[in-house]
Amino acid sequence: MSSALPSASSPAGSPDAGAPALEAQEPLLLEQRLGRDPQAAAAAAPLLLPLTAHERTSLRGRRSSASGRALLLQLPRGAALEPGEWLGGPGGVRVRVEAAPESLLRVRAADPLALLQAAYHLGNRHVALELHPGELRLLQDSVLAELLRQRGLELDALHAPFQPEAGAYGGGPHQHHHSHA
Repeated sequence: MSSALPSASSPAGSPDAGAPALEAQEPLLLEQRLGRDPQAAAAAAPLLLPLTAHERTSLRGRRSSASGRALLLQLPRGAALEPGEWLGGPGGVRVRVEAAPESLLRVRAADPLALLQAAYHLGNRHVALELHPGELRLLQDSVLAELLRQRGLELDALHAPFQPEAGAYGGGPHQHHHSHA
């Protein structure tokens, strides 16, 4: 996410409407992972933090809320953030993580074996995949799209949140702990 900030406060009715002008605000510090805290969920008009799958793996750095509010993540090391997870900071600040829409390829096949073979070949290339009954989703990639078309699979573009499988080692996309030697 860009750390550039808009020059005015959020429009009325947005999740952080009524906040002071953004250029005068220090970033909200987020240091705690609250999980799926039901008390935080009850808070009126929460700040929302849309992040791509890759951005959810980085637990430190500047981000912006959906309405442009500056945020500073200083979270302890651990697993990737999950959509629906709450983050907290000093003074009872609460922010909910969301999966941001991304440019995806949806892969389908009339033959379930062809789809299984595609998943195998993509996994061999350490491609992050989101699995659904009868389809695979991956980040838009023209080289992989051509490979999949050559295998006779049906492809279409999709702009949607991406929630790839964590993988065998549970570390999220592109995080694995084995040797390629």
